[in-house]
Order: sequence, then structure tokens, then C-alpha cells
Amino acid sequence: MKTITSTAIALVTAGAALAPQAHAQWAPSGPIEFIVTSGAGGGTDNFARMVQSIIAKHDLVEQPIIVSNKGGGSGAEGYVYAKAMGDDPHKLTFGTNNEYLLPHVARLGYKASDLNPVATLALDEFLIWVNAESPYQDAQSFIEAAKAAPGTLKFSGSQSKDTDQILVSMIQDATGAKFIYIPFQGGSAAGTQLAGGHVDGNTNNPNENVGQWRAGMIRPLCVFSDARLPEGPKVAGDMGWSDIPTCAEAGIPVDQYKMPRTVWTSPGVPEEATAYYADLMQKVYDTPEWKEYLANTSQTGTFLAGDDFRSFIESDEARVMKILEAEGWAVN
Repeated sequence: MKTITSTAIALVTAGAALAPQAHAQWAPSGPIEFIVTSGAGGGTDNFARMVQSIIAKHDLVEQPIIVSNKGGGSGAEGYVYAKAMGDDPHKLTFGTNNEYLLPHVARLGYKASDLNPVATLALDEFLIWVNAESPYQDAQSFIEAAKAAPGTLKFSGSQSKDTDQILVSMIQDATGAKFIYIPFQGGSAAGTQLAGGHVDGNTNNPNENVGQWRAGMIRPLCVFSDARLPEGPKVAGDMGWSDIPTCAEAGIPVDQYKMPRTVWTSPGVPEEATAYYADLMQKVYDTPEWKEYLANTSQTGTFLAGDDFRSFIESDEARVMKILEAEGWAVN
């Protein structure tokens, strides 16, 4: 019979004690910076701050989280900053599909492949909005007015050659109408311009225009979705999101247009850190607060990470590239 010595027992015990530490999951060891690629009050800013508040409420991370707005250059400022952070795993960047679209329309200090995709938590819907005092009661009358006087009606939007202007280009191609597109620094500013009557329409998502709609300053004409938005409480007067017709119903042959809300890590961050943040975003997505946020902003709840997220990027990029090339906006 073999005898186990006290020394052997001590070595086995020590090895067992060390094993969990050797395979411990990565976790942040200091404050985390949420880099927001838009100005304060925009959709990306609201997205990041909601994630921050849910993490704090449910104690999902032990470290504090700081939000920094870096929305210059249509969001490129934030992505260039994230690239410069190299292998710092305590930087998390919040954006949209502009992360991989911007390098196609401008020569910037980063490439889409410089950042690591973490997750998508939602898809933004897009609508045509007009000022409440405008004569346009439906999308068809708005389009007909633009066709009758080409290049006179003004669309405000977030950034240039980005999501909003791409959609305006799609509307023009589909209808034959011609608009003037005026870019602003974020969707919040674009909404303010419309509410003030300085432009004729915009293509904002629900979250960025809902306040002005509730206040009776603007009204929606149609939504670029293959189905009406879900039923819910009335938002303005006797109208709720589900009362807004789809743009296809309204005579604009653009079936749907959606924009992902995305999260990224810096280029040299180890895979285990990126995986940690993907798991963290899944925990946020599963909370009742996130579901309430989606309902309040009429975003479509969609969680994508890993290969699913990368496949989405590939197909979305290919679709939009056709428009960029047709407009002559592509630089590579």
C-alpha cells in the first residue's frame, strides 16, 4: 500500500489553492472609461449612459465608470482616441455602424479593423419627421412637395455622409425627390433645428425626437420598418408609435432601415477582456431596465456578439457601400 507523506499533501493542497487563481477570469482592475462617439444628448450618449446606469444599479462591475464625449468628426474623434489607447482594457467605445462606415468616406486616423467588436444591444428605427406647423400631414405630400420644387426642402441630420444622409440618399433614389441635406453635430442638434422650424424635415430615430414630439413641436410621417412599431402608451395626443404608418405604406419604396448601437474595445486589448465586456453587455441586455429603455425609445432589442456580430457588420457594410459608391462618397 502506498503512503502519502505530509509533504505530498502540502504540495497537492498548495496546487489546488493556486489553480483557480491561474485560471481566474479577467476583470477590470481600475476605472473604466466609456468613450462616446457623439455629443451630449445624442442617441449614442443616451445609449452609453443607460448602460452605465444599469451597471451601477445592479453592481455588475466593481470599478467606477466615467463617460467621455468625443463626437468630433462625425464620431471619428472617439474612434481615433480609442485606437490610441492601444492595449488598455479599461476603455470601452460606444458608437453605431459609423465605426466601420466612416473610414470608407474619409481618410482618418484609424481603420475599422483597428477596434475589436464587442456587442450590439439594439437597432435604431428611423422615421421621417416634420415640424408640427408644416403643411405636410403625410409622407406622400412631403415627397410631392420636394419633387415639385427640387433642391429647396431641407433635411437636417446627424453628421455628413453618415447614417442620416445615407437614408436621405435612399429616399431620393426611391422617389425621385431632391432635398438639401444639412449635417449637424448629432441627432439632438438635428432635432432642435427641426423643432425650431429652421429645416423642413429630419430622419431621426425615435429616441432623439420623442421629447419634441411630446411637446407638440414636430410630428412623425412614417417609419422605415417592414412592420409598424409595437403598440404602447400614447406619446403625443392620441398617437402612439404603432399609429405611425410604415414608409412603404406611405408610398416610399424603402422597406426598412436600421442602425446598430455598438460597443468596441481598443486594438490591443486581450480576447479575454473583450469577452468579459461582451458578457457584461449581455447582463445589461437581460435586465428589466434595458427592456424598459427599448420600449421607451422604440428601439428593436437585438443582442449580437462574437461571430454573429461580425456577420452583421459584413452584411451591413456591403449594403451601405453600394450607396456610398453610387453617391461618389467612397474614398477607398
